[in-house]
Amino acid sequence: MAKTQARRPLAPTQVRVRERGNIYFAYRPKIDEQVAQSLDDVERLYMILSPRGRDSYRLLVIGGKRLPAVNGSGERKTWAFVEKVSSRAEDVEDELDPKTRLTKTRGERQLPAARPAGEGVYAIVRHRSHTHLAYALELPPEPGEVQRALNIVEEGSYVAAVKNPKAKAAPGMGLDETRRAALPRTLQSLFRGRRFIPLDPPKFMDHEGAEILLVGVRPDLFAELGIELDREEETEATAEIFSDLRMEKELHPVAPLEGKWA
Repeated sequence: MAKTQARRPLAPTQVRVRERGNIYFAYRPKIDEQVAQSLDDVERLYMILSPRGRDSYRLLVIGGKRLPAVNGSGERKTWAFVEKVSSRAEDVEDELDPKTRLTKTRGERQLPAARPAGEGVYAIVRHRSHTHLAYALELPPEPGEVQRALNIVEEGSYVAAVKNPKAKAAPGMGLDETRRAALPRTLQSLFRGRRFIPLDPPKFMDHEGAEILLVGVRPDLFAELGIELDREEETEATAEIFSDLRMEKELHPVAPLEGKWA
């Protein structure tokens, strides 16, 4: 049997780190649900990026309520869009609080508060002609039932591309024109007529309505990129999802940070 050669890290000139920061995950149970007991009870999955060295918080909604699969089983591609951007953590946290929704048939209904489902560190990396979003989970230390259902893995890497907001979309796909990002000329000009380009610079995500395509890649690519994500040991007491995002434990049940549905 032929021997399998270990992959070598890429040369530094082939990889450029474009951004580092903290990453947080949260999910919201469906309307009028007091708890979620499985993925079927989840209304939305959120990913929050807080770039290092900047007062900036980006709240992204993940399509399909799951991250793309990176282990060879499951859907390896999904959409995300930027729902909220602010220099104040409180503005993003407010989006995760309980909501009242007016429905046509049943009047006012209650959307429960989002539940924190993980936190860690991330990097956006330029690799040749594409970009990666890579992250390492800090809390929970090991993915539990909740994280496995949402495809939040211990170490994840995804090819990330941004969609041209002026390009036509297939019917029923993506945001409608009224909700798409209005990009400044300096960013819009980078598309040069193309529908997708690498997520470089990451400042595309500083604009609400930006649409991002995420494609899961093989687990060993994380090491092959040759980047280090300095994760720290975290506990509920030190979790930055509460101190940085100003999440209130009374409103946002913490059981999912232990892998348990809530």
